[in-house]
Amino acid sequence: MTTEAAVRPLSPFAGLMSGTIGPVLVVVLGLIAIWYVATVALNAPFQRDIYARAGQTDVPFSQMVADTLAQERPVLPSPHQVAIEIWDTTVNKKVTSNRSLIYHTGITLSSTLTGFVMGTLLGIGLAILVVHSRVLDKSLMPWVISSQTIPILAIAPMIIVVLNAIGISGLMPKAMISTYLSFFPVTVGMVKGLRSPELIHIDLMRTYSASEAETFWKLRLPYAVPYLFASMKVGIAASLVGAIVGELPTGAVAGLGARLLAGSYYGQTVQIWSALVLASVVAGSLVALIGLLEKATLAKMGMNR
Repeated sequence: MTTEAAVRPLSPFAGLMSGTIGPVLVVVLGLIAIWYVATVALNAPFQRDIYARAGQTDVPFSQMVADTLAQERPVLPSPHQVAIEIWDTTVNKKVTSNRSLIYHTGITLSSTLTGFVMGTLLGIGLAILVVHSRVLDKSLMPWVISSQTIPILAIAPMIIVVLNAIGISGLMPKAMISTYLSFFPVTVGMVKGLRSPELIHIDLMRTYSASEAETFWKLRLPYAVPYLFASMKVGIAASLVGAIVGELPTGAVAGLGARLLAGSYYGQTVQIWSALVLASVVAGSLVALIGLLEKATLAKMGMNR
């Protein structure tokens, strides 16, 4: 290979595909294409029924496809219908309006972040206890794992009823459900991280007569930081799911869960899908935010990855 060929710049397409944006864009476009195909396939039977009742027998295929993508209450709304609904309910509605998705997202986000903070602190605390106590490792850790075998849809109404019975309502019951889902990945990740230092390093700390506290702050915790952020990314997404699920059994009038309930009551599938898509965007944004915080923290610690 000549030197000229070796230094030849990449084409714009090759340069795009060599990074992160290009492959992600290809996957997104592929999913949208599949979504459109599924929309036509699922909405076609109802559209044919409409044609039959109207006495229309010779409808061109292109017309049928266009009609299936524009149904008012489709079985599966098309991507552009969902996009229009999101634009209308975020840009064209006042933030304080009950029809604004930004308003409902803010309600759900407050429960999500509250539960996530509580779950993260609980997970870190449990992990520290498990790592430093063999008794708790044998007795507590199995209960932590078995707690996640209970379906959240079964336990959510129980949590809400119990908390309401003692006068706790509003934000806290939903935050508790988010805590229940988010503490587990943090606990498991931190236990793994706190135990990740090599035995030779722990022995070295003992050689220097370091206390358990000094070993924790100077050795175990720095090793555990990458594990913590990885588990927090899982925990924040689980926390959002918990906040939405917590709004369902209460018949909430605000929040993304309330939008899902209202859409299911009135057969507004476009409203349901717009809430789901926005929830996924919020989850992705929260995970990305934690990723940025991870990079900044690791850089501060001299642990660039």
